[in-house]
Amino acid sequence: MRRLRQVTKIVREQGARQLGARLLTAATRRLGVEGEEMPVRLEDVRRADVESRRPVVIPPIPPGGKLTINWVTTPPSKGSGGHTTMFRLIRHMESLGHECRLYLYDTFGNTVADLEAGIRDAFPFFTGSIHDVTDGMADAHAVFATAWITAYPVFNDPCAGKRFYLVQDYEPWFYPQGGLYTLAENTYRMGMHGFTAGRFLADKVLDDHGMPADHFDFGCDVGTYRLGGGERDGIVFYARRKAPRRAFELGVLALELFAERHPDLKIHVYGEKIGRLGPQFVDHGLVTPDELNAIYNRCFAGLSLSMTNVSLVPHEMLAAGCVPVVNDAHFNRVVLDNDHVRYAAPTPHALARALSEVVISPDFDAIARAASSSVEGRSWDAAGHELEKVLRRELAT
Repeated sequence: MRRLRQVTKIVREQGARQLGARLLTAATRRLGVEGEEMPVRLEDVRRADVESRRPVVIPPIPPGGKLTINWVTTPPSKGSGGHTTMFRLIRHMESLGHECRLYLYDTFGNTVADLEAGIRDAFPFFTGSIHDVTDGMADAHAVFATAWITAYPVFNDPCAGKRFYLVQDYEPWFYPQGGLYTLAENTYRMGMHGFTAGRFLADKVLDDHGMPADHFDFGCDVGTYRLGGGERDGIVFYARRKAPRRAFELGVLALELFAERHPDLKIHVYGEKIGRLGPQFVDHGLVTPDELNAIYNRCFAGLSLSMTNVSLVPHEMLAAGCVPVVNDAHFNRVVLDNDHVRYAAPTPHALARALSEVVISPDFDAIARAASSSVEGRSWDAAGHELEKVLRRELAT
């Protein structure tokens, strides 16, 4: 029944021609031929003349100051760092009495009825309504794009509300320089106001595209990730084979070199199942936050790679007394800004050496305590407070 609803929805919104293109793509994949679906609806791209601007209409803010905010997002899923950060901001805004509505942008034909139960299960604190953005949005004070593909419907929709852009990564870098790279890059030219994860991205979109932006500092859920008292038996790797920016291949090579030097230590891997790589590897797959904290507390060091913007992982590791080893990059240093992070050149040997240096450090208990203390007080409330401050300022102008 769900598959029938998907097909019906694709035909209604995008026409039989698009359905045929999808079926052809699926067939070529089964035959081993290269084929890639567009992550954004072509009609949304066609409608978006990014050089044109419609007047900004902001509904009157009621006397109590309650704001209404539309959030346009891809279907949220449990374990997604980007969605988790978005919902942390939404949770803070709802706690202040503001109304937050979720508008789903789905290119696979799923309906809200298909997706809502999973969203409510993954983010049970969310109290707002959930809608399909293709049905149109109701007027709001602020309308947020939350990823490059969602910027197109945010730009095109005629609803009232100042446009904002939650930027958590420089998404053109997800692709080779070509069509998708350019379509992603164009979204920073749509006249929205950015709210970025870390200062690097705010500087990047302003310097390269003239997009004004404020930023928030990364928080850390120190209620979940905290120092324990157990024995440590190895290292940990955040593995995301399906996300090229997480440099899975580079990480595995570094781990293999590390394993040769330290055959007595375990290598814990989480994020997605990758299969058994050797006797030292423990493949945890997708885990809950509590399970992840337990893994961090078993490890001296953690390998967290990002070739674009930094991930949430290093701060979580620090909170548990696990020293993060990350690829040395300007954006990582700017955003992390923590003396307990170990930076290494993005080569297998350099990363393996950095991991090795951590595990042979004398008095590691003192190192773990200092690392954990370095993120004390770093909550997500500060990011929520910054968001409300930005919204109040921008909506008053």
